[in-house]
Amino acid sequence: CVVSVTNIPPSHSTIRPGFPVPVNTNNPEVHKAARFGVYRYNNSSNDLFLFKESQIKKAMVQIVRGLKYLLHVEIKRTMCEKRDLSSLDSCHFQREKNLQRTLRCYFEVWITPWTHKVHIPVAHCH
Repeated sequence: CVVSVTNIPPSHSTIRPGFPVPVNTNNPEVHKAARFGVYRYNNSSNDLFLFKESQIKKAMVQIVRGLKYLLHVEIKRTMCEKRDLSSLDSCHFQREKNLQRTLRCYFEVWITPWTHKVHIPVAHCH
């Protein structure tokens, strides 16, 4: 899995490493990081359906041997079943009232671009 980290706000040059700073929730890199958190959640849940991010509530980024994203994300159950191995991009949110489910998650997604590694030490959803 290759992750490009290009859209880093220029203000990072004035921020000392290790200090988390707010980052725009519309940033494409934030969306990528949130998707990694969702993959991690889907892999560990025993739900029949896949979940997908519906809204990124808050995002921070911290420079620690790469970029560590601290994300508060709302995820919702989709209509795609896990066994179908669908791409999340093509999964629509559940329409049936009794199957709808929304979870609030906190993800820490650590991306080291030069090694193309993604590590998700924290993924709490409730």
